[in-house]
Amino acid sequence: MGLVYANIQLSNPKKPDLRPLTVKAMVDTGAVMLCIPEHVALQLQLEEIEKREVTVADGRHCTVPHVGPIQIHFENRTCFTGALVLGETVLMGAIPLEDMDVVISPSGETIIVNPESPNIPSTIVK
Repeated sequence: MGLVYANIQLSNPKKPDLRPLTVKAMVDTGAVMLCIPEHVALQLQLEEIEKREVTVADGRHCTVPHVGPIQIHFENRTCFTGALVLGETVLMGAIPLEDMDVVISPSGETIIVNPESPNIPSTIVK
């Protein structure tokens, strides 16, 4: 399986008059959160909530802005989350994937709505 990408829409729920951004996001189940480049945070006029210390793939630690709220749309799914301002591309990790109940399609190298719950997101709460 190669790299997995998905076209998603990002919006600022506090500013409904701003047009959502459609972006190509790299999907990584080894990542936890949503990461967005600084220019996306600026375009969506997202507010910094706090600073967060993160560990990146090469093991380095750095402090980055945590912004939000941000809304993610994919097909008939949506979720609200925060985002780390980091990197040059949008990276979608496990938390938004689980929240929207989407799964990776290895053959298509993208994500799809969970076929076991195609009409409404499902989750386990116990």
